[in-house]
Amino acid sequence: MSSIGKMMKQAARMQQQMEKVQADLAQRTIEATSGGGAVKVVAKCDGTIASIHIDPQAINPADAQLLEEMILTAANQALSQARDIANAEMGKVTSGLQLPGFM
Repeated sequence: MSSIGKMMKQAARMQQQMEKVQADLAQRTIEATSGGGAVKVVAKCDGTIASIHIDPQAINPADAQLLEEMILTAANQALSQARDIANAEMGKVTSGLQLPGFM
């Protein structure tokens, strides 16, 4: 088989693997908290937020800015962790790709 044929076959296999990994990542979740657990955010590894839970005791109308900061902190932590997992899983799929002329 020619090297181009091998490369095409390898690319097709990689595409199938990537689709499976993406589907799996859409089901995996990461949880992050802030404010000592007052705010909990669950993010999916596909980059979306699945849920946000706020302890009712953390709701103080006089200090809405603090609650907003806790939500933002927990959401960013959850999304960052989810992105790291997604990158690691996709890296496993693409690590075996050998393109002629590249390292």
